[in-house]
Amino acid sequence: MSKNRKIPKVGIGGPVGSGKTRLIERIVPVLIEKGYRCCIISNDVISKEDAERMQRVLSTELKVMPENMIIGIATGGCPHTAIREDPTINLAVIDEIEKKDPSLDLIIIESGGDNVMTTFSPALADYFIYIVDVAGGDKYPRKGGLGIESSDLLVINKIDLASHVGADISIMKRDAQKIREGKPFVFVNCQTGEGIEYVAENIIKSILFDKKTIAKKDRIR
Repeated sequence: MSKNRKIPKVGIGGPVGSGKTRLIERIVPVLIEKGYRCCIISNDVISKEDAERMQRVLSTELKVMPENMIIGIATGGCPHTAIREDPTINLAVIDEIEKKDPSLDLIIIESGGDNVMTTFSPALADYFIYIVDVAGGDKYPRKGGLGIESSDLLVINKIDLASHVGADISIMKRDAQKIREGKPFVFVNCQTGEGIEYVAENIIKSILFDKKTIAKKDRIR
């Protein structure tokens, strides 16, 4: 284990296509604007496609963070194994990051696409966001599962699609309130940015605790 300061870590899990990568692409610029330096670890089973996409969006297009601060891991096995049962590969990468750049404020860990039983090992993530989307129908929240029930924040994405797939947002809200028993949840549209500020503020309030300010010229190092 690294003897350096432990950097807070956020785990983001959810089914394939729910919007995990897009959520990260949205919240990272908000966090950086507020003065937080981030690193991203993206897990996938057989490729590093999501990491490469975030490098294009966040480094090449938006120019908000260095490309080498977005790291792809091809786990080669069941997605939840690398974040829960045996997170060794992720812990090794985190240890290297903490030694290399202990001044970072946050490490975001994206799980490979998995089911509603996704959770992160406490050794890996200090805060767990689980994301679903309305395209799966308004039954999603009430079906439950560890991710939906126990995550620190439940994100329900693609609210603009509700009318197209026959999903009732009010039903999803009612069921989320019931099954999460007071834990926070938020409806978002990752395409327009609706709800993204709420996600960022919950991360800050829960594990970063304060707000910082830095000059724009210092945001890429």
